[in-house]
Amino acid sequence: MQTSEVNEITKILQTAISPVVLISGIGLLVMSMTNRFARTTDRARVLSKEIEKSEGSNTNNLKQQIKILYLRSKILMFSISFAIMSIFFVALLVITLFVSYHLSLTINNLITLCFVLSLIALIISVVLFIKEISLSLRALKLEIKDDLQD
Repeated sequence: MQTSEVNEITKILQTAISPVVLISGIGLLVMSMTNRFARTTDRARVLSKEIEKSEGSNTNNLKQQIKILYLRSKILMFSISFAIMSIFFVALLVITLFVSYHLSLTINNLITLCFVLSLIALIISVVLFIKEISLSLRALKLEIKDDLQD
């Protein structure tokens, strides 16, 4: 291989590796979201069993908490889906970069589209994640409302 070819391949690899770092970061975010998803579903199951055992006034409070937990789980599911969609578009971006190089195609619009779609999906995912966190505070308030009245 000639030096110019090696330099060109090195540039392509450097360009393709940058989005891979984004995949790693989003992967950590997905891991955090899936952990929260597991906690909300487990907590909903525990509260559901408590409803079966409880009597009277506490039942309504537990049902409200379960509704919030279910909503949180749904939001987390969408948030995780958009984060994974973002990873998909980043992977597509890397493939597009290599195809562009090896086939000597000028597909700048497709490369840009993959990058923009990845960021849009990531933004939606993060916004949903923030919404879920705010709902968790609302659920906590319901759970400890008696303690807050002191």
